[in-house]
This record gives sequence, structure tokens and C-alpha cells, in this order.
Amino acid sequence: METLEAADITQLMLESHELSSMINQSREVSEYLQAKREMESDTEVQRLLVLFEKKKEQYEDVQRFGKYHPDYNHISKEVRELKRTIELRDSVQAFKRAEDALDELLYQVSRTIAHAVSDTIKVPSNNPFLEVQSGGCGTGGSCGCSVKKLS
Repeated sequence: METLEAADITQLMLESHELSSMINQSREVSEYLQAKREMESDTEVQRLLVLFEKKKEQYEDVQRFGKYHPDYNHISKEVRELKRTIELRDSVQAFKRAEDALDELLYQVSRTIAHAVSDTIKVPSNNPFLEVQSGGCGTGGSCGCSVKKLS
């Protein structure tokens, strides 16, 4: 029978700090931080976000009564339009793209680590399409799902 060694937690922590340092020095993090600074310095985006927060409070007030509130349709429409206006700003779109690229990097690193242990470990992602690709519940067990292996 093979003897199993306990993980050297100190070594694992040192390696994880090295990995996090590498990630922090990556192009993805650099572009994310730059895009975040640009979005935060975009005065129009900041003005719209303040307005959005106020509209969101109004929306939450009318939500208590739902479609029976006299301003429900009007406030709902304003919130949707304002959200769309914010999302169409160049600085917001650049931030979202940078955020998605960083999320993808973190997902791939997490997936690599998890699958080094077992291909059936589910790796959560902010992108539902990535989770669907990784397969079912992650157990491949009695639920009847099939775990699809990505290469």
C-alpha cells in the first residue's frame, strides 16, 4: 500500500503567493485596472451612476406594489433606459471587456488547478457558458449528467 504524504501547507502558500503575484503582473490585470481608472474618471458615467442609484431606489419603492403601482411602467422603463445608456458608454464597455478577460484568466487558472486534482471538480465561473461546457453537476454520478472533458 502506497504511503500518502500530507500537503506541505507552507510550500503551498508560498506557491500560491507566487501565482497571485504572476497574475497581478499580467496584461489582463493591468488592462483591467487601467479601464477601471478610466471609467471612474469619466464624469458622465459617474453622473449617470448617481442618477441610476436614485432611479433604482424609486424602482424598489414601486416594486413593493408591482404592476399595480401607478408609476411602475414609467419607472421601470426609466431604469432600463438609464442602465442601457450607462452600458453604451465607451469607458464602461472597455471596463466590461477588461473585466471579462480577467475573469477568463482566473477561470482558466482555477480550472487548471482543480482539474489537476480531478476532472470532475466543478469550477465556478461568472460566465454561464463556461460552466455549461464544464458539464453538469460535476459529479458524473446518479443525477445522470455527463461530465464533458475540455482540452
